Parts: sequence; structure tokens; C-alpha cells
Amino acid sequence: MVPFLVLGIFGGFLADKLNRKKLIVVTQFLNLAAATVMSLLFIYGSVEYWYAYIAIIIPGLGWSLDMPSRRSLIMDMMGSRGITNGVALDSVGMHVSKMVGPALAGAMIAIVGVGGSYVMLTLFMTVGCLMITKVSQSKSRIDVANDRDDRVRVSQIYANLTEGFKYAFTNQTISAVIVITILMNLLLFPYMQMVTVVSKEILNVGPLLMGVLMASDGLGALTGSIGIASQSRMKYHGRIYLYGSLLSLVALFLFSNSSWYFLSLPLLLFLGIGTSGFGTMQSTIVLLVSKAELRGRVLGVVTIAIGAGPIGSLIIGAISEWIGASYALMINSVIGFLLVAIAGLLMPSIREKIIPFVGAETGNQPTRSGLSTKV
Repeated sequence: MVPFLVLGIFGGFLADKLNRKKLIVVTQFLNLAAATVMSLLFIYGSVEYWYAYIAIIIPGLGWSLDMPSRRSLIMDMMGSRGITNGVALDSVGMHVSKMVGPALAGAMIAIVGVGGSYVMLTLFMTVGCLMITKVSQSKSRIDVANDRDDRVRVSQIYANLTEGFKYAFTNQTISAVIVITILMNLLLFPYMQMVTVVSKEILNVGPLLMGVLMASDGLGALTGSIGIASQSRMKYHGRIYLYGSLLSLVALFLFSNSSWYFLSLPLLLFLGIGTSGFGTMQSTIVLLVSKAELRGRVLGVVTIAIGAGPIGSLIIGAISEWIGASYALMINSVIGFLLVAIAGLLMPSIREKIIPFVGAETGNQPTRSGLSTKV
């Protein structure tokens, strides 16, 4: 996630200035190249431990460039009416892969070893890359990527990046999304590395039950995402985003106080449901209220906010060393709940009805809060 912090805005800049589909294809083939190299190194027995860092960093770079383009492309294809369902379905795919992936990886390592697993990964990624090339792109909605009159020189890059930051932080709705995203990645999501510690030290369970516990929040997130994807029309996206964040923080607080395994399971399930509202609406709100020519850069700013996660991991790790994992989670959840609630109160547009940015062609321009001025 560190590349998110460093390269997020550049990924958004590229999403605004280049063909988004082609950019996604390039980043996915970059990941495929990294997996292929690792497969060959394993086959020829030339693997060194430090190669693992390369295998982690390169996909991280790809993801930091991919996220703004991928979510913007969903908006290009689905439009404002279908964006919520599109992003929710994208989230469903991510949650399924997170749940199935570790189990499948473990099974493959047991059967064919690490080298064979990388070969299988390369094959899966090849299929994925080929499928991406088949994605149809609605040219009627691509009003930025194909604008040849807006060629960007090196001298213009800084101005373009600054424009993205300025637009994001002068729009109250987008500002609320960014602030809450930072808070959640600093104070909530580092819980994932603490679950193993709590399982061993507090709940006293073995690897199997610990694996089930770690999968329960993924099941909750999957359930929540499917529920959102099944909705035909939503108006108060910000409320789902805000209240989902608060629900997950409450569930984390209760989990940190639980010493009973069968109570901890549903608590993490509810935590996952809350994070589905947070994660799905995070991009949806930004895409709905942003100008088309700035969507990528604004999503790039959100990507930078997501990059706060590693900092949160360092902080919770230090606190847990000092007072224990459960107390560290408790402190994070209380502080997170208070700060997210305050953000929701100070930036009320996040709780109001979200009206999509229509554009200059209809004379329907958003106000500072990101809401339409046309009644």
C-alpha cells in the first residue's frame, strides 16, 4: 500500500489523460510480467529472499496506477445510474478473491509447491489480462481520454496535479470522503494484522478456527456488497458510507472486548458489512460528484488517502507491543468512531442526497458541497 501514498495522484493524472482501458491493460501486464519472472526464477532455482520484495512492490505500483482508471472506467461504462451497482460488483469480485485466494494458494502450495503455484498464478493472470482486452468501452462517455487538444507537456504536469487536489478539497462531499478514508485506514483497517494475535492470546484457538475467524469479515463484506449491488436506485450514498464506517468501528470495539470465540465471529461479520458500505460508496460518491475531466485525479487523491494504511499498521503495532493487541484495537476503535462522527457532523453534505454532476452542457453545476444547484 506504500505505492498508493506515493503514486496515487499520478495514477489519477494518467487516468484523466490517457485511455483508461489501455492503462489498465498495461498495469495488469506489468503484474503478469512480475509473476512470470518469479515463475522462471523458481523453475531454474535462482530465487533469493529479496526477490519477494520485488514481487510485492511491482504489483503495488500496478495497483496504485490501476485503481483510479478501473473505477473511472466503470463510470464510463455504467453512467451515473449504474455506477453504484458497478462499483458494488467490482467489490464483490475483490471480496470473493480475498476469501478464495488464500485457501486456493495454500492448496496449490501443498500440491505443487511454491514454484508450481507461481506458474499457476501466471496462467490465471494471463487469462485475466486477455479478458480485460475484451472489455467494451463506450466512446460516448470517454470525453477526456480521447481529447487530443489537451496534450500534456512536462511543464503542465504540476498544474494538472494541483488542479486535482484543489478540486477535491474545495468540494465538501469529496473532502469528507477523503478525511474519513484517511481515518479508516489509519484506525480501522490495521485490525487485520491483530486478528491473529487476538486469536492466539485472547481467544485461544488453533489455525483452523483462526482462519474461519479471519474469513468472517470477508463474508460480511461480500454480503454487504451483494446487497448494495442488488439495489436499483440509491439517493443517500453518503449515509451508507458514513454509517457503514461507524458500524465497523463499533463492531471493532466490541470485538476488542470479546474473549469468546463464538461472539467474535458475528462481530467481525458485522465489521465486514460496515466496511462494504464504506468501500463501495467511497469511489461511487467521488465519481458521482466530480467533473468528468477530473475524476481520475480526484480518485488519485483518494488513493493517496488509502496509502495511510501502512502508517496505521506501524502505530497499532507499537501500541500493541506496549499495552496488548486488544487494548490497541479498543483505543483505535474509540478514537476512530469519535473522529469519523465529528467529520460527518462538520461536513454535513456527506449525509445529504447526492445528485450527480451533470456538466456544463445542461447548466447544472455543483455547489461547494458537491450538490446540484438545479431544483
